[in-house]
Amino acid sequence: MSGIGTAGTWALGDRRVNRMGYGAMQLAGPGVFGPPKDRAEAVAVLREAVARGVTHIDTSDFYGPHVTNQIIREALHPYPDDLVIVTKVGAVRDADASWNPAFSAEALVAAVHDNLRHLGLDVLEVVNLRAMFSVHGPAEGAIEAPLSVLAELQHRGLIRHLGLSNVTAAQVAEGRRIAGIACVQNHYNLVHRADDALIDALAADGTAYVPFFPLGGFSPIQSQGLSEIARGLDATPMQVALAWLLRRSPNLLLIPGTSSRGHLRENLDAADLDLPEAAMRALDGLAGGAPGSQPAEGH
Repeated sequence: MSGIGTAGTWALGDRRVNRMGYGAMQLAGPGVFGPPKDRAEAVAVLREAVARGVTHIDTSDFYGPHVTNQIIREALHPYPDDLVIVTKVGAVRDADASWNPAFSAEALVAAVHDNLRHLGLDVLEVVNLRAMFSVHGPAEGAIEAPLSVLAELQHRGLIRHLGLSNVTAAQVAEGRRIAGIACVQNHYNLVHRADDALIDALAADGTAYVPFFPLGGFSPIQSQGLSEIARGLDATPMQVALAWLLRRSPNLLLIPGTSSRGHLRENLDAADLDLPEAAMRALDGLAGGAPGSQPAEGH
């Protein structure tokens, strides 16, 4: 059994969660659209994650859409007292499975109520505003208007804490002028390290940073290097990538996703993986190569 608690905890809003969490995106069908091929397995994955100590689940009602939240409710409701479910708004899915911005007040209010209804909750613990100014990653753009809508819903008691996703450091600063920011969720891993300075700044003031795509954006040479290091540690590349993130900074909260109980166990076991200093130096050296392309839109 994985000792995911050995990786420590960090504050997420006014709750503390185990740093090894779970991301529910892959519970939907291909392309994060439609139902899963095996709903029973999806339910089993969630139940095993919680049974093994996961206290932080990341989701969104635009996964599916609606699918992952409905599965989470089926699997886990009534929810354990220590479970923190984090959702995000700011996008919608069209019938062609495309991802489209949804920043209007009407769309944001509807998204919050959709999340409440499908998760079976009276209040959402954390809602991330997902910035959609570019499909290639964070891009500058004003977030005051949409975040103010969410801040009003927070004032009304429908949301406890607000976070930001796919944002720049300038947008984090803008967001903090409007509301308290409980977490920032961006693409970050051992070769995609544009947020190094932001992570350190957030750690200094106790704010959680939630990296996604732990293997996203690797070049073939970087992937080969990671695989070689993993073989030397008798681990999978994903386990090594996750273990590196746990070592990187104590405010990193991981949300690896999978639709398989076998892969779930492998991911959670990364919390127990010891990375010798020689392995850490080799892993840090991978970042020196040119990064690959950005992952496709979807988180």
